Parts: sequence; C-alpha cells; structure tokens
Amino acid sequence: MSFNLHPVINNGISKGDPSFSGGSLHCHCKASPVTISLTSNISHNHACGCSKCWKPSGAIFSIVGVVPRGSLSVTSGNEKLFVVDSTAVIRRHACKECKVHLFGRIEQEHAFYGLDFVHVELSEEKGWQEVQFAAFVSSTIEQGLVAAEEADLVRGQIKKLGLETYDALSPGLMDAIAVFTAKKNGVLRESKL
Repeated sequence: MSFNLHPVINNGISKGDPSFSGGSLHCHCKASPVTISLTSNISHNHACGCSKCWKPSGAIFSIVGVVPRGSLSVTSGNEKLFVVDSTAVIRRHACKECKVHLFGRIEQEHAFYGLDFVHVELSEEKGWQEVQFAAFVSSTIEQGLVAAEEADLVRGQIKKLGLETYDALSPGLMDAIAVFTAKKNGVLRESKL
C-alpha cells in the first residue's frame, strides 16, 4: 500500500544546494498572486502531519521549513493575506482567494520566535534545503487521513525515503523548546562537558 505523502517527496528526496540563497514563493492564484521573497535558504525542512499546516489536495503531509523573520518579505498581494487562526501560536498567513498558506509567524514569547514557517514547494527555484524528517506522524490518524492500523505503513514509506519519523518534532527542535523553557524557568543547567 502506498500513501500520497506529499508530491514533493512521493518519488524520493531531491538534495538541496547548501549555497542556495533564496527565492520567491507564490500562491496558486493565476491572476495577481501573493508573492513572498526569501533572502535565505530554509532550515529544518520537514514533512509535517499536524492538523494546522497547509497541505496540497490529497496529501497527508505538508512540507514546511523555517527562515529568519528578517529574510521574509511580502512583495505583492499583501492585501490578499489573512491570518487563518489568530489564537494559534503560529499565525499562518494565507491567500483569501486560493487559501494557500504562504507563511506562518510567531508573535508571542516562544522558542521559535524570530523564525517564519514557509512552504518552498510554492517556489519555482530549485536548491531549497531538502526534506530532512517527518514530524507529527500520528496526527494523521486524528485527522482521519490514515487509519490507526496504517500508521506504521506510513512510517515505513517515509523511512524508505531515508527520513526519520517523529510524533513530535526532531530531537534538535525539541531540545530548543526545552532550552527555551528551562531558561524561562531559571533552571537551565550548564554543561560539565
């Protein structure tokens, strides 16, 4: 059994170019698309199974990476953008017409404040960092995208692509959240290494 994970990864992972320096993202509107300019490559590019991220029709994962907030600018169509859920930690900005999410931004104190979340599949340029892991795999069950009995088949398909699967974020990103929380609580321990 094969699942439509996402069109970007269904047939394998394309390696990115470490020296790639950015490009443009466009919503799906044919006339007057929203355009976003990124002046850097992305980091932490991953397949995300959460219920909040935008996914192409039929896909069970989104593909999302991050850029420093200062690397992103809206270059056209700003008036077409709306915030999907203003109560969410990541405020996803989508096109009012085609509903495609262009970027997500954190506006509150958070470990990932200063990073914007983007979907570089919306770019025509090649060289973006490749997908590096899959996050929130079990969330595909709670959305009704896969049956509980199929979750391990999904994980197996992802692992055949050479990616690790997590039911949260990757260990490095989870550590970043933990460091942020420990600092905030005044309990961050210094390493003895």
